Amino acid sequence: MVNGLAPELSANTILPVDRSDAALVGRVWIDGPTPGPRITAVRDDMLIDLSEITPTMADLLDRSDAVECVKTYKGAILGSIQCFLDKGALLAPCDLQAIKAAGVTFVSSAIERVIEEQCQGRSERAGEIRNTLRTALGNALQEVVPGSLQARDLKKFLTEKQLWSQYLEVAIGPDPEIFTKAQPMSAVGCGADVGVHRQSQWNNPEAEIVLAISSAGSIVGASLGNDVNLRDIESRSALLLGKAKDNNASCAIGPFIRLFDNRFRLDDVRSAEVQVTITGADGFKETGVSSMGDMSRDPVALTEATIGPSHQYPDGLMLFLGTTYTPASDRIKKGGGFTHKIGDAVRIESPKLGALENRVTTSDLAPPWRYGVRELMRSLAARRLL
Repeated sequence: MVNGLAPELSANTILPVDRSDAALVGRVWIDGPTPGPRITAVRDDMLIDLSEITPTMADLLDRSDAVECVKTYKGAILGSIQCFLDKGALLAPCDLQAIKAAGVTFVSSAIERVIEEQCQGRSERAGEIRNTLRTALGNALQEVVPGSLQARDLKKFLTEKQLWSQYLEVAIGPDPEIFTKAQPMSAVGCGADVGVHRQSQWNNPEAEIVLAISSAGSIVGASLGNDVNLRDIESRSALLLGKAKDNNASCAIGPFIRLFDNRFRLDDVRSAEVQVTITGADGFKETGVSSMGDMSRDPVALTEATIGPSHQYPDGLMLFLGTTYTPASDRIKKGGGFTHKIGDAVRIESPKLGALENRVTTSDLAPPWRYGVRELMRSLAARRLL
């Protein structure tokens, strides 16, 4: 089982800059008499099998000694990172976890969502509406603390000006937007094809940091993610969010989860910059940066809004934190903004998390998702790991 037509990738270009100090864990696909995924630790450029002590990533992230296991357990060497990249067998580093996402967590993304809402699926109106909103709003949104009295006053003002939006409600209101991005086991990994729905004519990557959260609600690590977004579908109606967000191969996470330790903490996530580079076969290239310091809500607040006394996740979860960067360069028609073309390479990187790279296809042409929880349980039982 491979992840699709992987771009040519080098292990050296996907690992963190301080790789020797990082507690990195991931998943790879192993063929053979008992095929299936294996939980692995990264040591130098090799992958160490952790399956005997932690059959699933959900189990590992619940362990209090996870960092020690990743750094010291003497498991079998499965092979080099490069070997699995070449085979397209580097999987998303999560398995049983729910895959959730926080939306509209940056001022710039709030503006883009309002643009989509007013465009009603017509991308050619995006430039005009963007300029109108920026003129009307100025810096008002950037200075507001979500849920504050100031936010309430701003809502009243914008409502009177007929500029209020459901997206502004979750941007500066008391409650964040938390939605299901993808199903457990459905995310693809580094080197895989990512899919956009064939119906979509206006779409983009969303380069994000993804928190790894235990079943107890503890944030234990982070990875990179591509929350592939269909702007035309969602702009027709927010009730189409499921179709806009959750399609075959529309969620990529990787290359590894970096666990928190004394060298990598949540503050590193809070201050991180995430760069995305889109390179097309037609010569198109655009690069942008999402600065996590510009988030309007803290990662802890988003986590507490997702898991707690009112909602449990017994297998833990992965939580996309949102992005401040949306590519806007005209791609197909003047004033139409950016949209993907088949064959685009998308590289998402941050120094302490490495790089996630994928190539764009349509969801119907990406390898279909067939390996779910039942198959995983059968594989673990066959290996006597349950």
